[in-house]
Amino acid sequence: MWISCFFRLQTVDKKGKISLCALQTLILRWKKTARLRRCSQGAAERKGIQMKIIMLGAPGAGKGTQAKMIAEKYAVPHVSTGDIFRANIKNGTELGMEAKKYMDQGQLVPDELTVKILLDRVAQPDCKNGYVLDGFPRTIPQAQVLDKALSELGDAIDYAINVDVPDENIVRRMSGRRACLGCGATYHVEHIPPKKEGICDVCGQNLVLRDDDKPETVLNRLKVYHDQTQPLIDFYNEKGVLKTVDGTVDSKDVFAAIVAILS
Repeated sequence: MWISCFFRLQTVDKKGKISLCALQTLILRWKKTARLRRCSQGAAERKGIQMKIIMLGAPGAGKGTQAKMIAEKYAVPHVSTGDIFRANIKNGTELGMEAKKYMDQGQLVPDELTVKILLDRVAQPDCKNGYVLDGFPRTIPQAQVLDKALSELGDAIDYAINVDVPDENIVRRMSGRRACLGCGATYHVEHIPPKKEGICDVCGQNLVLRDDDKPETVLNRLKVYHDQTQPLIDFYNEKGVLKTVDGTVDSKDVFAAIVAILS
């Protein structure tokens, strides 16, 4: 209730900056919510488990898969910024409409607005035991904005888990993917091959290599990752919360390593 009331009052200027009054109000409301949470602890909290996690890793490293597995095992939400944006826009929220203005113009949603949407999501009751962030932050400025907002709320990230996979492995993984444009089924030429090469098992249509999975596209995405996102590893290492796992092994073994860290 208070979230919707607050956002009817708050304003965002043309540069996407949050007004000081609005941010202070959000922080005060958040602290009140945090006190209420402590009065109604769940099973995970009674065991002293805290699951505020950020997933790091290059595109194709498998961090999204691991994030979902963590969320399922520990009963905490898998919070994807892409899903949050889509949900807010679909539901016509004030935050969603503000973000949509930038997206419709082909502009990036300002970091401050993205953090507001994120804080709104993790303030929900299902996040009382923690959450797994997937897709944010992607850059040092984003991490700094998030860190500052959480710090002002007396909160912080518990773990930044880096799924480490060499570039050559990622290019091989992604360029081996095949998709059916007819039914949406996905395959991999090495790990999940179709029964008949190039043909979908489900509907019989031809399989394609999507543009996003072509080697040249993957290499470009990896360059962006190394330039913008990989510095986050140093950022969270300096904060003492970085944990790295070998992402070249089977996904079940990757998950076992993550569970060992969280335990």
